[in-house]
Amino acid sequence: MIGLFIGRFQPFHNGHLEAVKWMLKKCDEVIILVGSSQFCYEKENPFTVGERIEMITSSLKAAGLWQKCQVLFLPDVQNNALWVVHVNSLIPNYDLVYSNNPLTRTLFEESGKKVESIPFHDRENCDGTKIRNIMGSGRGWERYMPAAAVEVVKRVKGPERLKSIGKGDKFEDVEEEE
Repeated sequence: MIGLFIGRFQPFHNGHLEAVKWMLKKCDEVIILVGSSQFCYEKENPFTVGERIEMITSSLKAAGLWQKCQVLFLPDVQNNALWVVHVNSLIPNYDLVYSNNPLTRTLFEESGKKVESIPFHDRENCDGTKIRNIMGSGRGWERYMPAAAVEVVKRVKGPERLKSIGKGDKFEDVEEEE
């Protein structure tokens, strides 16, 4: 059986890795689909698709899971009614979709695909928004990500990027006149 796991992976964190491990207990193979692949250098999407793929593949290799996974990417379409057709046109066949996202679940179920929930791993801390916010502050984010993914983030200067893209251009560095 082949499972499909879709996410933005901004960044790939310990919760994602634990989810893949759990899926591989039920499936022979997992297709990991990096969604919103065209977005990067944004507060919500700071990493490029190549950086995200590198985080995922290096983490899977370090965990000994690489031979059972495929990592592919998916640009968004701005029409939910066409989204599953778009997914299916770009990836190999799969049997089961793993998702906790209500919209993703609905769209795949309505298309006739079987969908299962994923157990959360340390949900309080393994949350992309929280990790990006901590990363932007510059410290403590590493413990929430696989070591191999941390290496990628450090190499591409992820914390510095998040600090930079989080700033506006209005009056940031202007000192007030007396």
